Amino acid sequence: MTSLLSWLPFPFPSSAPKNFGERGELAAARFLKRVGYRIVTTRLRKRYGEIDIIAVDYSGECETVVFVEVKTRRRDDNTQPAEAVDSNRQRRLTNAALAFLKGHGLLDYASRFDVVEVVWPDGQRHPNVRHIIDAFPAVGKGQMYN
Repeated sequence: MTSLLSWLPFPFPSSAPKNFGERGELAAARFLKRVGYRIVTTRLRKRYGEIDIIAVDYSGECETVVFVEVKTRRRDDNTQPAEAVDSNRQRRLTNAALAFLKGHGLLDYASRFDVVEVVWPDGQRHPNVRHIIDAFPAVGKGQMYN
C-alpha cells in the first residue's frame, strides 16, 4: 500500500481567516499540527456536506484519516461546543467523508471523526482548545459504517 498522502499535490492553503469561525478553524489546525497531525486540507465543501479539517494521524498502529469538525465559541458558557454536532450534522459529515474517501481511493484506510472545541474568551489572545478524539461513529449505511 502506498503512503496515504502520496496523492496530495500541495499543502492546505494558509490565507488569512475572514471571520471568527475561520479563526477557530485555523487555531484548531495549528493545534493538530503541534500534536503531530498532518493537515491535508481545510474547509472542504462537497455536494454532500462540508468538512472543516481533514488530517492524518500517525500516532496509532496505522495511518488514520481524521475528519475534524471545529466548533468555535467566544466564551465558555457552561455548554460544550461539541454538543452542536447533532445527529444531522454527524450524518452530513459522514456523507462528505465517504465521498472524500471514495474520490481519493482511500476506503482501505482507517478513518474517524474528531471534534475540536475552540473557546476564545473576550480579551484573551489565545483560545482554549479541547480535542475530542473519535467523537462519534460514522452515521448511516454503506461501506464505512459498522
